[in-house]
Amino acid sequence: MESEILYLGTKPVAGCVACGKCFQTGRCVFDDKVNEVLEKLDEYDGIVVGSPVYYAGPTGQLCAFLDRLFFCSERRMAGKLGAAVVSCRRGGASAAFDRLNKYFTICNMTVAGSQYWNQVHGFTPEDVRKDEEGLQTMRTLAQNMAWLLKNRDAGKARGISVPIYEARINTNFI
Repeated sequence: MESEILYLGTKPVAGCVACGKCFQTGRCVFDDKVNEVLEKLDEYDGIVVGSPVYYAGPTGQLCAFLDRLFFCSERRMAGKLGAAVVSCRRGGASAAFDRLNKYFTICNMTVAGSQYWNQVHGFTPEDVRKDEEGLQTMRTLAQNMAWLLKNRDAGKARGISVPIYEARINTNFI
């Protein structure tokens, strides 16, 4: 298994303005890391998204990035594996975890779980290293992701492919 780590860094990330240009070009009008990931997206079997917890949610920067990434690539995400990981000092982990998982479920992705919510506790990296339960949860998550990917590959080798999804029907509740 291979992995690639992408740090958003400290620069602001623009939110989606719903201009719809990505439907025409396959790229976002804001030329930043979203477009870098879009270029490589077909190479990825899955994605793990991690965030510290701020006010019971993921960072605003990450949410802006994911809003644009998933809006630009919704159909290309289908069938991939997704996992969310959150880190907090105290509470708010379950709300942040839930918000991140919604990106996966709305795009027909398989969500990898663990023995508990995919969270660690600590204010510093040293604190997190002391969170034995959280670290065990991360190891279990990694094992589950590897198992799911191997099963997907075994299924493909036997002629079982990911479902072909219907075109989305959008309903406006007016």
